[in-house]
Amino acid sequence: MWLIVGLGNPGEEYVKTRHNIGFRAVDELADRYRLRFDEKRGKARVAEGTIAGQRVAIAKPFTFMNLSGQTVTALKQWYKIGTAEILVVYDDLDLPFDALRLRQRGSAGTHNGMKSIVQLLGSQDFPRLRIGIEQTPAGWDTANYVLSRFSREQEEQMPTLLGAAADAIEIVLREGVEAAMNRYNGQAKKPKQPASE
Repeated sequence: MWLIVGLGNPGEEYVKTRHNIGFRAVDELADRYRLRFDEKRGKARVAEGTIAGQRVAIAKPFTFMNLSGQTVTALKQWYKIGTAEILVVYDDLDLPFDALRLRQRGSAGTHNGMKSIVQLLGSQDFPRLRIGIEQTPAGWDTANYVLSRFSREQEEQMPTLLGAAADAIEIVLREGVEAAMNRYNGQAKKPKQPASE
């Protein structure tokens, strides 16, 4: 079983902010499989189902970003899974907009949600999908930047980016993290081609 956690802040005012792109990516994945976030568990809304032959729980924490570890540790205990079966999806300032990066493990970097998860799990050994939101512009406060909205041009590209993120998660579930890394790290984002092609 896999636990897939999208990071973001709860509340309507945060829905389309840069910091909430993790929520939007897991929403895209859940929509593809008609999975509904109708469970409340571990301080999160959870959608359960099967994707690519794997049982999954897709979670969006109720907690604010800097307390995300509370949700991840609670759900890890509830589902009785190891850290290697937790995939965290979140925004990354160090990647250009439209870039995806998968890793099997690693530090939290400067991301407060990831810092909370690493601290409370007591481990960095869990896979993660980072979605680029590009660096804070000169003159901006970083906290204000991540809580701002994407440009109109970026929103126009969002369906392709979110589709690619959902594709990458599917590859993790179907073929493993390494296969998804090989396919998506460093690649331009394009929707996947139909199987017949």
